[in-house]
Amino acid sequence: MQQINFVTIMKQEKHYINSIYYQLEQTAKYCKHLGTQLFQKLDLPVSLDEFSTLDTIKIYGEVCQRDLAKLILKDRPSTGRILNSLEEKGLIKRFADTKNNRLVRKTTLTIEGEKLLDEVTKILKDYFISMPEILSGSKVEELKLKIKEFKEALKEQVEMNI
Repeated sequence: MQQINFVTIMKQEKHYINSIYYQLEQTAKYCKHLGTQLFQKLDLPVSLDEFSTLDTIKIYGEVCQRDLAKLILKDRPSTGRILNSLEEKGLIKRFADTKNNRLVRKTTLTIEGEKLLDEVTKILKDYFISMPEILSGSKVEELKLKIKEFKEALKEQVEMNI
């Protein structure tokens, strides 16, 4: 992967609000608000945060709360609240296990959680099909790849205490 020179990026901009950092932050906020509004508009049985947590658990399998918090970029108390809500709804189950010779509680999806995740995913896909296309499919894939590269480069620079 090509090395990103953050100093050069910042020197190119006269104002912070014109920088890629600010533009991505603003875009992320719009995405978060759009997602929250969409989940409310469609009257979905889970919140956006619960949905993304379910999806993360599906992708990564049995995961402990600390690792999950790192994956969803939430602090552990917030992650715990999301997990408590999902457990109360019967969408996940938590169980004791060991990791590095330490006792931890891991989380996995229940059958109901898998079904709900699939149903909500279908509802969202159907909804987005009806929306006007902002970027063509190839442009979306290109943008996702560039954002992922940028995120990975930032990850190396950022200290996250989750």
